[in-house]
Formats: sequence, C-alpha cells, structure tokens
Amino acid sequence: MSVKAFELVPAVERDLLMGDKARINIECIECCGKHLYVGTNDCFIHHFLLAEVASSKGKPGYLAQKLLHKYLGLKKPVAELRAASALERLIVLCEGIVFLVDMVTLETVPSAGGGGAKIRGVASFCVNENPVNTDPFCVEMGVLSSKRRTVQIYMVYEDRVQLVKELTTPEQPCAVSLDGYFLCLALTTQYMILNYNTGASQDLFPYNSEERRPIVKRIGREEFLLAAPGGLGMFANAEGVSQRAPVRWSESVIGAAVCFPYVVALDESFITIHSMLDQQLKQTLSFRDGHILQNFEGKVILASTKAVYVLVPLPLERQIQDLLANHRVEEALILTEGAQRNIPKDKFQNLHKRILQQAGFIQFGQLQFLEAKEHFWKGQLDVRELISLCPLLLPASSSFTRCHPPLHEFADLNHLAQGDQEKVLQCKKFLISYLGEVRSTEVVNGCREDVDTALLKLYAEQDHESLLDLLASDNACVLADSVPWLEKYHKYFALGLLYHYNGQDSAALQLWIRVADGELQDPTRSDLFEYIVDFLCTSSNVDLVWKYADWALRKDPIIGVRVFTKRHTSKDQPDLNPDDVITYLGKHSQALLLYLENLVLEKRVQKEKFHTHLAVLYLERVLSLMSQSPKDEEQLTKARERLQALLRESDLYRVQFLLAKMENREELLLERATLHGKLEEHDKALHILVHQLRDFPSAEAFCLWASSSRDSAYRQQLFHLLLGVYLDGSPPGQSGDSGELEMAAVDLLNRHGEVFDAVRVLRMLPEGWSLQLLRPFLGRAIRANMHACRTSRIALGLAHSENLQLLHDRLKECKKPVFVSEKKGCHLCHNTFSEPSVVCLPGGVPVHTHCVAQRVRDSPTKRQLTNSSKHT
Repeated sequence: MSVKAFELVPAVERDLLMGDKARINIECIECCGKHLYVGTNDCFIHHFLLAEVASSKGKPGYLAQKLLHKYLGLKKPVAELRAASALERLIVLCEGIVFLVDMVTLETVPSAGGGGAKIRGVASFCVNENPVNTDPFCVEMGVLSSKRRTVQIYMVYEDRVQLVKELTTPEQPCAVSLDGYFLCLALTTQYMILNYNTGASQDLFPYNSEERRPIVKRIGREEFLLAAPGGLGMFANAEGVSQRAPVRWSESVIGAAVCFPYVVALDESFITIHSMLDQQLKQTLSFRDGHILQNFEGKVILASTKAVYVLVPLPLERQIQDLLANHRVEEALILTEGAQRNIPKDKFQNLHKRILQQAGFIQFGQLQFLEAKEHFWKGQLDVRELISLCPLLLPASSSFTRCHPPLHEFADLNHLAQGDQEKVLQCKKFLISYLGEVRSTEVVNGCREDVDTALLKLYAEQDHESLLDLLASDNACVLADSVPWLEKYHKYFALGLLYHYNGQDSAALQLWIRVADGELQDPTRSDLFEYIVDFLCTSSNVDLVWKYADWALRKDPIIGVRVFTKRHTSKDQPDLNPDDVITYLGKHSQALLLYLENLVLEKRVQKEKFHTHLAVLYLERVLSLMSQSPKDEEQLTKARERLQALLRESDLYRVQFLLAKMENREELLLERATLHGKLEEHDKALHILVHQLRDFPSAEAFCLWASSSRDSAYRQQLFHLLLGVYLDGSPPGQSGDSGELEMAAVDLLNRHGEVFDAVRVLRMLPEGWSLQLLRPFLGRAIRANMHACRTSRIALGLAHSENLQLLHDRLKECKKPVFVSEKKGCHLCHNTFSEPSVVCLPGGVPVHTHCVAQRVRDSPTKRQLTNSSKHT
C-alpha cells in the first residue's frame, strides 16, 4: 500500500552543470552541508552551493549556485569523491589514484615532501564514519587495491596519507564499507565481515558480483545494508547476524540508502521506498537514467547522467496523518513507534498519544471496539472526547470542548453510523463498558462529574442493570442534569436513590411512595414497599420516620411495623422511645401487638408495663375470638397458646390485674391456674386443674413448670401436694369419680417416682391399696434408696481416707525440726525472734505467735490454730 514519504526535487539542472556540452556525464557526487561536489567524465570537479527554498505552494525545493569548477589534469573520469570537512579536503579517486583536493579552491594538495599525497593502484575506497582514532584532524579510510587481493587502512591528514594496516582477502574485493574496526566487503562470490584489528572474519552469504553490481552501505553503528540474491536487501551487523527482516526490492537494483525508517533503492527506471519497520513497499517514483544514490547525513541525493536531485522526506507527522486519513491504522502506529529515535522524548510522547487516540477513533468508527479500547487506554484519551459523540450526555455545567485539531471526523454517533440505529446501539454499549471501566481510574481525574452523569444517562436510556449499582455506590452524578433524564425513562426508583445520595431523603420517599401507590409506573422493584420500610428502619432522620410510618402502617401493618421493630440503635441512628411508639401505634392494633411482641419476646425488654400490655392484648384477642359465632377453633387455639406461653414465661406482668380480668371466665381456667401458680397459690391452681378441668396431664405439667427454676425439695413439695389433691378425692358438693383420681395418683407415682419421698408416700397411701399397682413406683424407690445408701458409704469412705492422709502428713510435719535463732526474721512482721515459742506455717516457715493470732483475729473466718505449742 502506498504512502507519500518523499518528494523528488531537482537540485542541479543540466544546463547549470554542463551548458551545451552534450557529452559530459555525471560520474560521482559528494555533499557536505550545503556544498555539493560533482565529478564528471571529463575529469572536472564542479562545486555548487545548495540553498533550500519553499515554493509558493509550500513544497520544498533547492536553488543551486555554481561556485567553481576545476579540471584535475587527468584523462579519465572522476570515479569517487569523499569530503573530509575537518581537513577542508576532498578525497578524490581518478585513474586508480587517490589524492587530496582543497574543498574551497579545488586545487590538488601537495604533500609535505613536495611530491603529492597520493595512493596508487586503487579500485575503490570508503571513509570510516565511526573512526577508532581520536585525532579530530585525521580521517580513517579503507582502500581496495585494483591489482592485489588486499584491503588497506590509511590515515589521511591535511597534506599526507599514512598506511596503518594491510589485510589479505581470499578473493578480489570489489566494494567496501567501514565502521570502527569492522570492514564489510563484497568479494567476487560472497560478502564477508572482517575485523582489521584482530584479523577475525565472518562469511555472510554468496553473491555473484559479475552478474549484479554489489551494494555495501553502512547504515548505522556496526550495521550494514547489502544487496542479496533474489532481489533482497539484507541487513547484517558486525557479528554477521541479521537483526532486521530483509526488504524485497528489484532484481536490477544499482544503488541503495537508508533514511530511517525507510530503505531507498534505485534501479534503471524507478526509485522504490520500503519501510524497515514492516518491510512493505510504501512508495514508488519514476526515475530514468539514474545511476547514483547516496545518503549524506540524512540528505538523500540521486543523480542521473545529466542532473542531480534531492529526495526530500516529508515530515513524519504528515506521513502518519496521511496513513490515518486512509484508515491504515497499524501502519501509522508502526511508523510512529519506529520514529521514536528521531524525535525528542517529550514531543514523541505527545505525538504518540495523539496518534493512538486518532487510531482509536478510526477503529471505533469501524466498530472494532476491542482495538479502539486498547488505543484509548494507551493514548490516555480524555473520555469526554468519546462522550461528546452522544448529544446531551455531558452535563450542562461541563466546560469541555473538543480537541483542536480534531481527533476524528464524526459530528456525533448518528453521523458515524450513517443513521444505522443498530450501529448506534453497538457504539453506546461500548461506551457504557468503557466508561464503567475508566470511572474508577486516574483517567477521569478532574472530570468525574461528566463521566458519572454520562454513564447514568446511558444506563437509564439502555435500561441497563448497572444503573442501581452506580447510584448505590460513591458517584458524582450531577443532580440537576440527571433528574429530567431519569424521569424521561421512568427510572423513579433510581431517581430516589440519587436523591438519597444527595441528602434529599424526603424527596426520595415522596417519589417512591407515589410509585408504591400506583401513581407513577416503574417496574424496577416489585418489593418497593418493603424497601421503603427498610429504608425508614435505617434512616437517621427521626422526623422522616414519624412522618411516613403512618403511610406504611395503613398500607400493610404487618410489614409497616418493621419501621419500629427492625430499627437498630447506633451513633448515626438514634433509637425511638418505646413509649412514644406505643402511643403512636394506638390506632393500629395489629401493629401495636406485633411491636409489643418484638419488645417482650425478641428484644427481652424487662419492663412490667410492656409485659402487662402484651398479656392484656393477648387476653382481649382470646376473648374476642370466644365471643364470635361461630367460633374459629383454630385461631382460638393459637391465640390461647400464645397467651399461655406468655403467662408461663414472663415474670413481669401484673398477675392480680390479669386475674381480675379473667374472673368468672370459666373458659379460661387453664390460664387462671397459671396465674395462681405465679402467685405461689399452688393449691388453688391444682384444684382448678384436677377438680374443675379434670386435666391430669396439665396438673403434672404445672408441677414441672412451677418448679423448673427451683431446687429438688421444692419440686418434691409440689408433687406431694398434687398427690394429696388426688388422694383427698372430690370436694364436698362436687361430683366426680374418686376411682379416676386414684388411678391418676397411681400414674403420677409410677411416672415421677424419683421425685417423691417414698416413706412419706407410703404413709399417705390408703391401707387397702394393692402393692401390685405401685410396683413400678416401689421398685424405683427401693433402687433409688439403695443407690443413695451406697453412694453415701463411698463418700464416707473417701472422706475417711482423706482424713487419714491429712493426719499422716501432719505427723510428718511435726517430726521435722524447725530452726529458730536471733538472726532469723518472722515472715509476717520481719522482726527477729527473741524467744523460742513460734508457730510454724506450712512449708516449715516460723512466725511469731502474736503475729499469727493477729492474722486470725483479722480474718473473716476467725480460724483458730491448735497445737501450735508442738512446733517449738
């Protein structure tokens, strides 16, 4: 694919060079700065001054001024010219002789000895552009002998030349290039690298110099360009290794040069320009009769037999922009990155970023989103350039203006997609993805509001699931711009979240309530009512809670009461006074019941009034269900179970108050029995259960419940009391089967025999009872008594053994001597002993008797020490 990298500009026209002399041809050229030297076939050297000028159209051009021409006095053409500017000399090859010419006067320079600084028998020569000699007024030169297979190294001075090295080659050399100590030679049949300092050589590849003219060009430090078989331009370094891919040029190439990043090649009819970066042919220029192509310090000069031309490279930025204009993104990027070595670092970084951004927009326009994203990232694109493609996405407060010159040619997404809405949709999806990734990075520093607002608008427009995540997290959405957009797409729940994030909780609640009541339509959350209740639970604004709790309770008291029951106390979330809540819930009976249940049963608030209030509500509910006709037995059973559970488990309600409310309520005998139990009136409770309800299992359960937190003696007392009620039979005036009570007594003894005092029971039982009835009870009682007897004997034996062990230890201690002297001190008062009477503490530590007595008097247990006199 073509790109215009160079323009061919005439430098020295035919008329200026030779006038009307038709037979004069150009043989060689040399350029040093603005000075151009031309050697011709009539043994003349022409000196021109080249001035760079610009045409009226802004194109580059050259104006040549002829300064001098000089005949060298020989018969053959001037074969080669090389400038040594530090010496102000031209090195000339003519008729196989190398000699020096003054650059200004073009006069041959005589040698110091008067003869002439000449080298004879020369086929070709080259100047070392990377000299190893540090003398600035000396030029190193490699010379090929025309008669021998040798390469000679000379030092060229102002008026003399000096041979410093001569090396023999395996074949006759025909072309040479020199860099440092390394010679790159074209022999008759091959190329080779030769180190003239060490003599080491490296063969490169074969080449037939008789078929094609060999090309050896130094292109950089220790790197050469060679013409290889098959029409290839090969690169080789001083080690004989090719670190670049070859370029494919013409089979008949006669000259080559490198003007980075391009390789310029000349053949009989064309100039071809290849990229060193991707090896592709970039430009072809028609050029007839060309036979010279040289690169003079970045200036590529060509010559035909009659005229001289300059190949002027176009600015890299212009080349890159041309490539981008043709949507050749990869080539533009390769060229940009390859040009890094020729551009100052700061300028290159800015250029590279801009090219990446432009490339990203080109690929964005081609819907190549992955590639576009990569280039946007690397180019550090201001994301607002991308956002601005969608009208109205940027907030009105944004100060953004597009880059100038522009990064792309699109007015907006519709222009980009040519009205294709499917393409517009794809672009918006990419934009959503890209903005979502960059919003939390440094890329959006300084424009967070623009990015978040644009992302919100895209989410709302595309009904994207991430809208709520954006608003529920830290964001910088502009409220004034976002409200109408969210309203437009009926995203009222999201709008409420935005209000909440901006501290406008009241506005959020008003909006959500309108949705929950069906006034506005937004299907985002089917559980919006529950969400509002949870929101009120966590709100730190108590006034809002009181304001909107009534709406929630009226809509659904069971869920609405969560406003109060699920509320947690914290520094940012003050608690509500339960008394105030209970007063507030007075007109919402169901909610009040649920709130009291939460206080008493879940939060375990230990306040009498709450427990009593809840018990009264339970009782009223039971009485209400009992008064209905027909009765709902299932509901009544559940209500009584809740009441009974509360009466059993709570110890804080007002028992007498509740008893009074149940007076004369025969349906509530079981509850009244529980209340009597709370008052320790167990006989009344058991009387109700046994004689009035005839509910023997409940009577046993009562005894277990009433003694659940007491000791075993108390439980035994209750069970004996129940047994007594059974054995006393029905009270006078009350009908009942005494046999039924006796069987209940037998069952009681057989089930709970371990609780009773067997002796006491036997005394209580009627004489006429059969022992067979009581066999389970008696068997269990006998086993229990035998177990207790044996256990006590074991305990007694263990205690006796322990006592003997203690007496033995005491006797052992008594036999040990205790040493007392006037130099020893009391462990308690630290004074010395003045008499032998002491008390020995455990461990054999002696102390004063009065110190121990004082310690005993001061101790709370008033322990008495005995037999202290034995320890003297």
